[in-house]
Amino acid sequence: MKKLTKSDLKKLNSKKGLLALLSKEPLNVDRALRFVNYEKKLKELQVELIRLQTWAIKNNERIIVVFQGRDAAGKGGAIRRVTERINPRFMRIVALPKPTEDEKSQWYFQRYVEQLPKAGEMVFFDRSWYNRAVVEPVNDFCTPKEYDIFMNQVNDFERMILESGIHLVKIYMSISKKEQAKRFADIKSDPLKQWKMTKLDEKAQDLWEQYTEYKNAMFQRTNTKISPWKIIRANRKTEARVNVINHILQSIPYDKNLEI
Repeated sequence: MKKLTKSDLKKLNSKKGLLALLSKEPLNVDRALRFVNYEKKLKELQVELIRLQTWAIKNNERIIVVFQGRDAAGKGGAIRRVTERINPRFMRIVALPKPTEDEKSQWYFQRYVEQLPKAGEMVFFDRSWYNRAVVEPVNDFCTPKEYDIFMNQVNDFERMILESGIHLVKIYMSISKKEQAKRFADIKSDPLKQWKMTKLDEKAQDLWEQYTEYKNAMFQRTNTKISPWKIIRANRKTEARVNVINHILQSIPYDKNLEI
């Protein structure tokens, strides 16, 4: 353990510091300090997210943030930290279920088009049209032809989104196979989290290499100059959440001096 400074002692002696120190056994001062620093940084970044949203509302801007990643990569947790302080009337979290029979007969992108933001709105996709790039082909939810059509159309689809004036941010949250296994074990052992475990999650470790193959193909073909991917290393959840918010703020040219 590093030598504690007066600042460190002050942080540990606060309500949040004591809670972080005593919430887990064994006592770990370094971990507690990291959490207190994370909470402070998160609050600062959430203030900036409010500024970003205020700018979007005032200027009728439209914003999409796409979250992709392996099962248990922390997409939901990151989205919660991004959205928990902003105005809920001007934002939506979209996590579409599997398509209905009618939707299966439509153009693949159609149900996503229906979720695009209106003026002043931010939309966060907890998984998106990119399910067809990785999850669907790995699990045989689409045909090879449907996959090829998607891969041939997706860049043009995003170009049209951008040309219409919508800001598009694409984030991929990346974890290691070992970390995924650890998180699955935690979910299975916690009665409050067990509902999160799906049939797809059960197969994720066995299909790790197949997911990797399609993920790499997705990056190779859809990491374009106008619509790039940002890979967030997510083995440590707190760092990942901070990096996610930082990237969103850096990707959109909002007025950083706007009063809120």
